Amino acid sequence: MNIFNWEWVGRNWIAIVERTWEHVFLTAVAVVVGTVIAIGLAVVAVRRRRWYGPITSVTNILYTVPSLALFAFLVPFTGLSTLTSEIGLVSYTLLIIVRNTVAGVDGVSRGVREAADGMGFTARRRFWKAEFPLALPVIMAGIRIASVTTVGLVTITAILGQGGLGYFILAGLRSFFWTQIIIGTVGSVLLAVVIDVGLLWVERLLTPWTRRAAA
Repeated sequence: MNIFNWEWVGRNWIAIVERTWEHVFLTAVAVVVGTVIAIGLAVVAVRRRRWYGPITSVTNILYTVPSLALFAFLVPFTGLSTLTSEIGLVSYTLLIIVRNTVAGVDGVSRGVREAADGMGFTARRRFWKAEFPLALPVIMAGIRIASVTTVGLVTITAILGQGGLGYFILAGLRSFFWTQIIIGTVGSVLLAVVIDVGLLWVERLLTPWTRRAAA
């Protein structure tokens, strides 16, 4: 039994490309927005330590809510829309990036902080000029994890009509057509790998000192 139909792929390659770009778009928007919000929350947590517990508690609750339940909750308010998808996707990025950002900043050596203070840096300038850059490898690791997770979650938004490659998985399950299921599944996995490698390259570009230290 042939479970993969290359002829179908040839007839539908334009739709595959379009769904792939839709998947990339949904992932990119969620990760970018989630990163901005998460780093903002992390800055608050670093400067006001008493807020770290409440922030991680709320983001942890959002992270543990089943995706289908969260989308079902949002639909009456925002409908079967891209906004509904993005609200859900963004909420799943927050915990990972907040924790990694705070952990990265906490991992900066005391000597660096003392040197920055000795140069007359304010607390804000010390954070952005010294602590944040040195924390970037840990922060980027969190962004990479959040990105790969989001690629998988985007497939679930197919139930909202916004699912990128998840569209093929859902359509294939409904019609018992394995070619669509394989295209959606393998495409999502390959996309996750490409995004992870791409972000690793960005991390190395932003942190050239880590390469010099390794050398």
